[in-house]
Amino acid sequence: MCLAIPGQVIALETPDPLARMGKVDFGGVVKEVCFAYVPEVAVGDYVLVHVGFAISRIDRQAAETTWQTLAELEALEEIGDAAAGSLAADRAPPLPHPPQPDAGGADG
Repeated sequence: MCLAIPGQVIALETPDPLARMGKVDFGGVVKEVCFAYVPEVAVGDYVLVHVGFAISRIDRQAAETTWQTLAELEALEEIGDAAAGSLAADRAPPLPHPPQPDAGGADG
């Protein structure tokens, strides 16, 4: 499964549409991105980015909805981690290994 993250274009640095690079803000984290697949983007646009490539333009509402969904998933993951930790604490300790027979035998 692939995941594309929305971000806002804050800078375009290369005028060549086939090698167009720029910067995208992902809620405070700024990364360099290739815009070869969406040469029509402008500063202020929202894009979906997958492995360093902007793969499509999206509107602001779609970006905000995705950010909200990702935040909810992160909250669910934190709840899941906390629940897994409490389940592990509730488990009985592992049983000790059974005693091994004497190597010398019973007659010794």
